[in-house]
Amino acid sequence: MVTDAERTYADRAASFYAREYGFPPVTGRVLGYLAVCDPPQQTIDGLAEALLASRSAIAGAVRQLEDYHAVLRTRAAGERVDRVSLNPAATLDPRGFDGGPYKEQAELAREALALAGDVAPARRAVLAEAAALYDFLAARLPEVLTEWHQRRRALRAGADLDPGTAKETTS
Repeated sequence: MVTDAERTYADRAASFYAREYGFPPVTGRVLGYLAVCDPPQQTIDGLAEALLASRSAIAGAVRQLEDYHAVLRTRAAGERVDRVSLNPAATLDPRGFDGGPYKEQAELAREALALAGDVAPARRAVLAEAAALYDFLAARLPEVLTEWHQRRRALRAGADLDPGTAKETTS
């Protein structure tokens, strides 16, 4: 049975992921609900019922979350339904830390700068700053991910993270 608090949390997650990442609200609701539901593995039908959404909307949301490696879809031997749960490896290898796309954006900004010719200095400055920002992100984000891996290992070694649940404790 879904509680009002769980549904409210799923709706808050939906708002956040829609606002910050452009996800359809149902995708954020699925992600939010999977963070708080019991049991932690849910069927597509179970998610649809819990979130008062169509089965096709939930299936689409799950596919999108699979693309981000945020959820796992599993099926036990002999079962005819998939079970969806949060991917515990998502914090080990989070998406968005690859510098490649930022390198490409920097190259595009420099190409635009070269094509801009004699445009106003303010416009050239925007393109130059964009190239510098993307170069910075391309270099820095992989370093941040390495730092996270080191911190995660230290937290787990110090029992500040429970490897069974991957939740940080507050002290």
